[in-house]
Amino acid sequence: MQRSLKKKADAVLESIEGYSITPEQKVRMRLVRSHLNYIERSIAQLDSAIDAMIADHESLISLLCTIPGVDRRSAVTIISEIGTDMTQFDSSKRLCCWAGLTPGNNESAGKKKSVRITRAGVYLKPALVQVAHAAVKATESSYYRLKYEQISKRRGKKRAIIAIARMILTAIFSMMSTGEVWNPCDLFKIDMPEALKEKKKDKAIRQAIRFLEKQGLAVG
Repeated sequence: MQRSLKKKADAVLESIEGYSITPEQKVRMRLVRSHLNYIERSIAQLDSAIDAMIADHESLISLLCTIPGVDRRSAVTIISEIGTDMTQFDSSKRLCCWAGLTPGNNESAGKKKSVRITRAGVYLKPALVQVAHAAVKATESSYYRLKYEQISKRRGKKRAIIAIARMILTAIFSMMSTGEVWNPCDLFKIDMPEALKEKKKDKAIRQAIRFLEKQGLAVG
């Protein structure tokens, strides 16, 4: 940031070279410079305070940064909003609901009245949406980009981004609960009822058996 400000200051000096500056203009420039110095000092103090507060969570920040789209700043924002104890939410579904990433499904006589996103998580939701946008553009992994493309075809781009943000927060819940690094292959298991898990497992076994039989192998 300071390099950028210095370049801008140099550009200002070049633009006014050869011009006569009045005493009043000099006073105004000194006041502006003084205010800018104050802002820079305040930012530096705030950064130092934040670094001190998150010193004990560096390993967790590094863990979250393994998720595509999550950088250090967004990881700090997420931790500051949801804390480090995931037992307070019981499940990722409750966490997503609290963050305002779960559409409300109010139905009456089979008719859906509203699908608006809840208003919880005033600071967390925008941060996760920003992370989602970065995740679908990430070059190191195409997982969220492919998911986004699939969902956006059916539900539109805005809802697709919310869905990606919800998937990322679900992954965060799992990672902070288990301490394991990001692994999209396991996301489908999170919060899935045991009966549904068994159903999917049985289906996968049947598909595998049919495949082996087509290859001419007998499965006992």
